[in-house]
Amino acid sequence: MTSTLIDTNVFIDMLEQRPRWFAWATARVEQFSQVGKLVINQIAYGEASIPYDEEAIFAKSVDVDWIVREDLPWSAAYRAGKAFQTYKERGGLRDMILPDFFIGAHASVKGYRILTRDAARFRTYFPELEVIAPDTHP
Repeated sequence: MTSTLIDTNVFIDMLEQRPRWFAWATARVEQFSQVGKLVINQIAYGEASIPYDEEAIFAKSVDVDWIVREDLPWSAAYRAGKAFQTYKERGGLRDMILPDFFIGAHASVKGYRILTRDAARFRTYFPELEVIAPDTHP
């Protein structure tokens, strides 16, 4: 069974029950929980925590039995660096490595699919990934 790494935007859609995307995110989480574990890493956890003033409140809101918290593998950090290097070589303007590169690299080195609403960067820099997005899974 292939696991699914949840990108920050989908994680936030579920936490905040965002009207435009909550139903889609919930349906995809339900769908892919039937065929493998659902995973978040420290990057998505950190990005999703931004609006919360207290860590305990945030931690309680994400303490759910359907998500597995998984550490970013060291090999994913290397893969993220290589993806960022390609981004820079193609004219990317950011000077610091982007969170999406760590999330995509994590999915890549573990052989996971990725659940996201922002598929373009994952498809460009991690073409080996199975990307679950609104355009492929409406």
